[in-house]
Amino acid sequence: MTPLKPETIHTDRLVLLPLQVEHADEMAAVLSDPDLHTFIGGTPDTAEDLRVRYERLVAGSPRPGEFWCNWVIQLRDAACLTGYVQATVTADDRGAAAEIAWVVGTRWQRRGIATEATHGLVAWLRKYPVHTVIAHIHPDHKASAAVATAAGLAPTNQWHDGEIRWQLTIS
Repeated sequence: MTPLKPETIHTDRLVLLPLQVEHADEMAAVLSDPDLHTFIGGTPDTAEDLRVRYERLVAGSPRPGEFWCNWVIQLRDAACLTGYVQATVTADDRGAAAEIAWVVGTRWQRRGIATEATHGLVAWLRKYPVHTVIAHIHPDHKASAAVATAAGLAPTNQWHDGEIRWQLTIS
């Protein structure tokens, strides 16, 4: 499989920008609300912590056949970052599977940003030989379940680390 590199993705209100280390300062503010970590765990990272993580993510996966695709979500009209989407794409004998995730800062929630960004991400993945899109969602996280449903994923009977596996099979 040809290596995947994130490209800029445009939706109606958003621009998904390929992650850069320089996004760390603004993203530290976006992700600073401790309540945001209720379902994803951990605590808010400092800008320096994010810079170190972003350097690693931008460098890419060290595993052959695995590609890390990460974007920050920019609200076009406000020209500000609001969160991120990501896909870990793993090549296999049928093409590739993608495990996706999304986080939108508390200030920008309940505006459809996560839904629109995730829909844009899944549309981008459909351009490649991705046969399965997967997300893992905490059973009490109703907002993420709604985002996954809107993006075409459905819950399965499989569990992983206390979360339900959601899946979209692309024919």
